Amino acid sequence: MGDGDVDDSDHLVATFDRVAIDALQRAYADGVTCRAWGRVARLFLPDATVVLDLVTRPGRELRGRDEIVGFIAPAVDDFEFFEFAIVNSHVDLWPDGDRSVATSRLFMCELRVRRGERGRDDAFGLYRDTYRKVGGAWRIASRRYRSVARFPEGVSFPLPPELGEEEGRGF
Repeated sequence: MGDGDVDDSDHLVATFDRVAIDALQRAYADGVTCRAWGRVARLFLPDATVVLDLVTRPGRELRGRDEIVGFIAPAVDDFEFFEFAIVNSHVDLWPDGDRSVATSRLFMCELRVRRGERGRDDAFGLYRDTYRKVGGAWRIASRRYRSVARFPEGVSFPLPPELGEEEGRGF
């Protein structure tokens, strides 16, 4: 969506879509924090994929909302305290002019305390998502996760170099 090729109605639709995608991202954060797995599952399209790049551990690909939530739920259950926080997000609407698609970069943090322990065990990461609008509602179609840092280990990993080359449209 370039600056000179939209009218006021396009701006209204873009604003609506950005607000709806922001609500989708926050619904995911809330659902994971509350361990509301049925709500989390409904945020993904039935055939959604998630690719995990944990940097120091083997990667993994999850297919379909049941497998995705089936992976997340027991991982979160390892923690007595778990809160998912969105640190920053940038949404790119309508790549290639398709108004039913959007992409985003979402930097996040998991604030965590393992069961039976007292110290925090936090993880920072980057989601690169593709969203699809189906029946008027935005859903997660695909997600690529990459670890960025882990504490108290004190390890951090460089961001993927292509992030500096990605061009955003809109704002």
